[in-house]
Amino acid sequence: MSQPSTSSSTPAPTNVVVVAGDELDTQQLYDILHLRVAVFVVEQACPYPEIDGRDLAAGTTHLWIAGNDTAPIASYLRILTEPPKRRIGRVVTQGSARGQRLASCLMEEALRLVGSQPVILDAQSYLADFYRAFGFELTGPEFVEDGIPHLPMARPPGEPTSQHHTGASS
Repeated sequence: MSQPSTSSSTPAPTNVVVVAGDELDTQQLYDILHLRVAVFVVEQACPYPEIDGRDLAAGTTHLWIAGNDTAPIASYLRILTEPPKRRIGRVVTQGSARGQRLASCLMEEALRLVGSQPVILDAQSYLADFYRAFGFELTGPEFVEDGIPHLPMARPPGEPTSQHHTGASS
């Protein structure tokens, strides 16, 4: 995987790579889409349009932790700008990298980046406790998207960035 080459593509603590959507290079985008399709479409047997037109948009921020030659990205998430809030989504960890708390590391960095802004996400229902550990609360009833149960969740505005994590696995 190529390393970010632009000045605003900065590695964050614990080797989290942060790249703006409009600064992704072709290899980075390929590696991101490869991981997301491998897990969300293939592993979860959920055929849906993964390419949604938002990855390269200004206001989108990609965070990941590098993997190895066969899986260049071990864990990934993106932050979308949806004024007046931010949306965290596509939180994913490559199968062989699970259990190392990589998604927790990414969530902590994402919440540090968004600061006290309100943040929303649609959690796969079985992961609600993982997100609760970061201060997210349910905001509505369960719904099914692409055949998978989800829960709408939000972190209240002004919530501390990552003080809530209490050991949920990722």
